[in-house]
Amino acid sequence: MIGAWPNLRKLREIDFDKSRDYLITQLAEYKAYTGMSIIVVFDAHFVNGIEKVDKNSKVEVIFTRKNQTADEKIEKLAIELRHVNHHIYVATSDFTEQWQIFGQGALRIPAMELYRSVTQNKKMISSQISEIPDQRLTISKTLNSKQTEILEKWRRGER
Repeated sequence: MIGAWPNLRKLREIDFDKSRDYLITQLAEYKAYTGMSIIVVFDAHFVNGIEKVDKNSKVEVIFTRKNQTADEKIEKLAIELRHVNHHIYVATSDFTEQWQIFGQGALRIPAMELYRSVTQNKKMISSQISEIPDQRLTISKTLNSKQTEILEKWRRGER
């Protein structure tokens, strides 16, 4: 994804860690809107250490262990998570990997298709937010001055 998404590709040139964090943030928003479970797998096969799994923004993030590629981990996950009632989608533009995971029963999404889907969801969220009326005006009209004063004290942390 980082090499395929235009905004991540630019950010990667400046700060790779930030591009990775931004991807996770975007996928967390996508998860919140779609309700899909999301697992992100990053290559760490040139780094000493064991596999690391982290829940960041309710997105499961996996750094592979030494001598294991992200593709190998994804293939293993596709097998482990395969279930009749689950649809597993793997987002990758690697043609060989697409066919490999397809053979494991997972569906494939090219990186740019996921990018377009994430971007479209962001636009829909923004549109829905702009349609929500400003509730503060409505609430303030229904409160008397004493209630407004109490709420203002709470907001400021006063008692």
